[in-house]
Amino acid sequence: MKYIAVVLDLAVDKTLDYSVPEGIEIAPGMRVEVPVRGKPTPATILHVLETPSFPKVKSLIRVLHPEPLLSSERLELAIWMARYYCCCLRDVFQVMLPATLRKNTEEKRQLYVIRQKTREEIRAHLTTLQNKSPAQAAILEAMLNVTKGILLTELLELTEGSRSPVETLAKQGWLSLDSVRVDRSPLQGEDYFPTKPKILNPEQQDAVESISSHLGTFAVHLLYGITGSGKTEVYLQTIQKALDQGLGVILLVPEISLTAQTIQRFRSRFPDTLAILHHRLSEGERRDEWHRIQKGEARIVIGARSAVFSPVAKLGIIIVDEEHESSYKQTESAPCYHARDVAVMRGKMEGAVVVLGSATPSLESYANAQAKKYTLNRLSARADAASLPKVTIVDMKREFDKAKGLTSFSDPLLQAIEKRLSKGEQILLFLNRRGYHTSLVCPGCGECVKCNHCDVSLTFHYQAHHLSCHLCGYTIQPPSQCSQCKSPHPMKYRGAGTEHVERTLHAILPAVRTLRLDADTTRHKGSHQKLLREFGSGKADVLIGTQMIAKGLHFPEVTLVGVLNADASLQIPDFRASETTFQLLTQVAGRAGRGALAGEVIVQTSMPDHPLIALAAQHDYDTFFNDEVESRKLFLYPPFTTMARVILSGESAEKTEAYGNEVKGFLIRHLPHEFQVHPVVAAGHAKVKDRYRFHCIVRGPQAGPLCRVFQQVNETLRIPHGVHQLVDINPQSTFF
Repeated sequence: MKYIAVVLDLAVDKTLDYSVPEGIEIAPGMRVEVPVRGKPTPATILHVLETPSFPKVKSLIRVLHPEPLLSSERLELAIWMARYYCCCLRDVFQVMLPATLRKNTEEKRQLYVIRQKTREEIRAHLTTLQNKSPAQAAILEAMLNVTKGILLTELLELTEGSRSPVETLAKQGWLSLDSVRVDRSPLQGEDYFPTKPKILNPEQQDAVESISSHLGTFAVHLLYGITGSGKTEVYLQTIQKALDQGLGVILLVPEISLTAQTIQRFRSRFPDTLAILHHRLSEGERRDEWHRIQKGEARIVIGARSAVFSPVAKLGIIIVDEEHESSYKQTESAPCYHARDVAVMRGKMEGAVVVLGSATPSLESYANAQAKKYTLNRLSARADAASLPKVTIVDMKREFDKAKGLTSFSDPLLQAIEKRLSKGEQILLFLNRRGYHTSLVCPGCGECVKCNHCDVSLTFHYQAHHLSCHLCGYTIQPPSQCSQCKSPHPMKYRGAGTEHVERTLHAILPAVRTLRLDADTTRHKGSHQKLLREFGSGKADVLIGTQMIAKGLHFPEVTLVGVLNADASLQIPDFRASETTFQLLTQVAGRAGRGALAGEVIVQTSMPDHPLIALAAQHDYDTFFNDEVESRKLFLYPPFTTMARVILSGESAEKTEAYGNEVKGFLIRHLPHEFQVHPVVAAGHAKVKDRYRFHCIVRGPQAGPLCRVFQQVNETLRIPHGVHQLVDINPQSTFF
């Protein structure tokens, strides 16, 4: 008899053993159903055992999937993730396997209607049906115009009829109804135009040869290329070389960059072997794409961070585009994994090449390249003879003095907009704040209107005419009086968002055609792609947006980029603030002048002398890296230390903080002396959705001792009821 150790879908943090009845084939990675307290419970097989860990074990109930959903390599990866990210295997399996697979959702099938008689026989029968059964006659008349067959749903839509007459005709032998699988691919019905490989410049050619020479073995390449340098063409030609060797491909892109434009570039080169995975797919679409990948029908997977777990067989290359992007890090729930780091570990376990691409690499990746851990491939010139845009820095303090108040548009920016509009060219305006006004303030006591459930001010939205919380969605009508001091003076709005910028621009230039791209205008499925398609086809002159417009977009007609508040993110008290600001400014500036027309960037800032603003304007990453890395080294921040952040939340501030101090004390007692444990303090967002948030930062030379001690914390300390604990290894931020 065989036995299995399984990981339950329930909140049980250890494996349980079960016996396997004779005749049932099992393997690690399979999904099964086992009894837990008399109830059938789904679980994942971790190991097959010769002997159980306990003298008495129950038998498994049934196998849910005939084949393993997790390969041995991905099981090994799951075990590493659970250990490194200080969480249980159940949490890891939940991100590795889509919910639709864990629920065992069936493939979508529909009925297909086919004629069983000749057209002549049907026409003859129609004469007898016209008065006797008009509904059946309408069905047969529609079937005369069908070539082979038609989906039942389409037939009923065509005839505006019901299912009953179709079933009657099928019983009489005039029609037949067959069940068919329906393709729910997100690419179904999308148009594309085939393209051929471009002629590479010498730097691109060197990068392709360097990367492809390692296919079949593990190696990490950092493809550092300025914006518009042709990194995508390097990806495309490297992917082709991997496919020629029978290898599979995973291409990770930030969720924000997973646009129709990005997918179009890859589908035009590889039309029949592409699968798409991202959070806006329905459960059914995700299930079908996952099975296409597992069956080998799709050899290339494009997706956001969770696509790193795709069941690609004979994996040859993992490409992480815009590897510096914070959206690759999961922060809301365990495991707090970084897709880039998981990609490197998966590449190591499966002998695949990992390519990290960026115009502004993360400090960690560039430091690894400098230390020769990664191979550095540089693209220092724009492709197709395009040049980097000219950058002008505008001091907004002077503009405020000229305008005798705050303004979103400086004179140089307005003049540049008018000039580009007169030439029929396009413009991007970037402001990383949505809404109309960022706060509503009392002139008497200075208090702003805050969310009742979160520790943040409410944002005013003009079109909806309400104040909204961007953390929990709470909304209220704007109050006429301050609830704190009851001042008789009217409340004052402060700050500007993208909605305000759009209305202001229309007030100055009434004829301008604008589109706005932010979380408010892209709530519905497909709206993101629709807006970008409209802008790409020239239906608007100006695209106004948040960081959604900063990355991965290629519009050759865009010749002007306006950055409206360049120093906003510099004010955040976070060790990555300089890095993220530099990356954002460089990336958004790189959207200009990507075609034959020369580009221009105007950066509006109240800190024109800040060295970071000047370096971003000059696209001088190397100087920025050298300066920033010295600062990180001095204060012992990554990449010179391993950092962990323990985030605690609860409905009671006192209980949550007290438990945080208990965890802190345990860490101080059990970690080696070279580790530094910081005090427990309120998190940047101290209250979210009626839960108080605290955090404790830990820094040390390596991750191993941290992971072991956090395991002891989970086994030793009892988390109070209502308190939630989350461990984030190498966090993207130490503030939010």
